[in-house]
Amino acid sequence: MVKSGALKILNALACPDAELSIVLVDDAEIQLLNRDYLQRDKPTNVISFSMREGEGGNLHPDLLGDVVISTETAARDAAEAGVSFESEVLFLLLHGILHLCGYDHERGTADDASIMEAKEQEIFAMLSKELLEQ
Repeated sequence: MVKSGALKILNALACPDAELSIVLVDDAEIQLLNRDYLQRDKPTNVISFSMREGEGGNLHPDLLGDVVISTETAARDAAEAGVSFESEVLFLLLHGILHLCGYDHERGTADDASIMEAKEQEIFAMLSKELLEQ
């Protein structure tokens, strides 16, 4: 489900040849990453590490980076929202990939956040429809 979801997301973003790593971890592992790289000492649901940013970011344009998802946080979030675990993981994967493709809701403007949210809703609706048809 994760691999096929990633392929569908990359196709929807018109970058079918892009490469990325997807890592599924527990809360303890994502908390370490969040603390060490983002100075936030708590678990989170998803973190993206872009290979397109900084010096040398344009050396391999198809290499997007890494998406790290906490399955423990995803399970709690899914239960709270009343959605399936698979659906929540797919949404987090989409969110992470959008960050790798340059969308930003945290560091940008309110317009940037709105653009990312609209793209997220558009692609997730398409993915959800495909999931229901299976």
